[in-house]
Amino acid sequence: MTEDGERSGGVSRRRMLTGLGVLGAAGVAAGGFAGGYAVADTGQGQDGGAPATQIVPFRAAKQAGIITAQQDRMLFATFTVSATDGAELREMLRDWTAAADAMARGQMVPGQIDPAAPPPDTGEAQGLKPGNLTITIGYGASLFDDRFGLAARKPAKLAALPALPLEDFDPAYTGGDIAIQACADDPLVAFHAIRNLARIGTGTVVLNWMETGFGRTASTSSTQATPRNLMGFKDGTRNVTADQTDLLDQYVWIGAETDQSWLRGGSYLVARRIRMYLNQWDRDFASDQENVFGRFKSTGAPLTGSAEFDTPNFTAKDATGDPVIPAKAHIRLAAHENNNGLRILRRGYSFTDGIDDTGNLLGGLFFVAFMQDPQQFVTLQRKLGTQDALNEYITHIGGALFVCPPGLGGLPAGSTWAEQLFTAK
Repeated sequence: MTEDGERSGGVSRRRMLTGLGVLGAAGVAAGGFAGGYAVADTGQGQDGGAPATQIVPFRAAKQAGIITAQQDRMLFATFTVSATDGAELREMLRDWTAAADAMARGQMVPGQIDPAAPPPDTGEAQGLKPGNLTITIGYGASLFDDRFGLAARKPAKLAALPALPLEDFDPAYTGGDIAIQACADDPLVAFHAIRNLARIGTGTVVLNWMETGFGRTASTSSTQATPRNLMGFKDGTRNVTADQTDLLDQYVWIGAETDQSWLRGGSYLVARRIRMYLNQWDRDFASDQENVFGRFKSTGAPLTGSAEFDTPNFTAKDATGDPVIPAKAHIRLAAHENNNGLRILRRGYSFTDGIDDTGNLLGGLFFVAFMQDPQQFVTLQRKLGTQDALNEYITHIGGALFVCPPGLGGLPAGSTWAEQLFTAK
């Protein structure tokens, strides 16, 4: 199928398989929706008017879901492209853009309702508020092979991460051609987003692996309270936040240093599925737990302070001459002061998958971080993975690397993820 054929209304194999009538990006702007989640509740009309409560703009200079104030829930999915025709992939990305744009504004997936065909939206989010939904797309190194003519657009830094300490990966939770991170304050809204993108992609992509996050483990806004992880400690106290634009430019956003100009304003995404051995942790003494993190469990304050945001004093000694914050404490090893200023933007969530075959809890941290260069993570993990006292209680059991392009706001009106991936400069 030619690109011209797609634009003139040709019906692809994928659309025949799914019965989709998804409109293109121009259709989103013009209307044609199958109804909203809760238009009356949000004040958001079908004309795509001014942003209202619980609506995060989809079309902006930067992708939503990176420095957006972190929502309570997440569904992360990776896909393998099964199509061998680049035109099919472009068509799907156009349809994905139209659907993501609509869902982020609290609208149903656009399309015409035909009683003799599947509906354009699965319907489970109808009546719900938008929930600050963000849909963030990323691309894995495997997408830039010879299948779709994208090899020349692959950034040099998008290479397989080296083997790192503390890894015991399950192959079922690694890799992927495309990643979609859907975050929202309502878990059903996030699920609805992934479900509908997967349905729209039928015949072009297949789901590779997924993870559900039920509680954020970081804050990306200085106005958010610091959450606690499954070990009961406040997590992400010293995370980069949206108002620290100088740090974002230095450590998070891809800039002029990239060999691919189309990625400027984007970011690299590292995802790691980290199991916590919670049954073992729960038997440890309270003082030992605090020494592992280097913080007081109740307040989140560093062991050298009294309040959560007190600056840790890494030179302080106790009466015996030992460091107040132990040498192997997580806070000491991860601190930017002890890593030549190095930072990353964390955006992780807790997860649980029930129990393992021994009856122990199976869950932990779904670590998601954004950075200007994947080597930032490699540098930190080589240190943490060999020295951190926390290593007694965790194992990295899955993960992947993706590059997230900038938002569509900097491209001509009506541009989609298809044009950005294949032709944008």
